[in-house]
Amino acid sequence: MSAGDPTITVNDQPRALAAGATVASLVAELGLRGRQGVAIAVNGAVVARTLWPDRPLASADNVLVIQATQGG
Repeated sequence: MSAGDPTITVNDQPRALAAGATVASLVAELGLRGRQGVAIAVNGAVVARTLWPDRPLASADNVLVIQATQGG
């Protein structure tokens, strides 16, 4: 990563990403690719899973990653 890479916030934690990063690349970086029960919102708007590869991330984006869990 270089100084020009975007810095976003993921679940209230700053994170640097490579230029050109998408929601799909972030999901892969987080180790969540292929997992069911994962939802992503960027700047308060839920991004449909089918749009993850095409949804770019930009500097200052606020990303919320939600994972469904089981238990009781």
